[in-house]
Amino acid sequence: MANYLKMRIPFAHEIRDLYARSHSATALSCATMCNMDELDERIVAATKKRIRAEVAFNNADAELRELLREGRAAGKGPSHMAKLTGFTREWVAKIAPLSKS
Repeated sequence: MANYLKMRIPFAHEIRDLYARSHSATALSCATMCNMDELDERIVAATKKRIRAEVAFNNADAELRELLREGRAAGKGPSHMAKLTGFTREWVAKIAPLSKS
């Protein structure tokens, strides 16, 4: 979840604040979203959809990276795992370098 808190868009912090107090969020939504038209509602819905998709992507990416590290620890080479994932061998080797032991 730590990756989720790294924001790409500076203003997005207010949108994605996971620890916002409910009474402040309620006041904000009432003051700013009372006169929403259909386009405004579609924009808000698309924003929520994008946030959910980004969270799902970040979770899947973290899982894949961990599996690549496990594969390298199990002796699988970056070329083999690149064929499985469709990524380049160099990208796999960068994400899951051979452990120095």
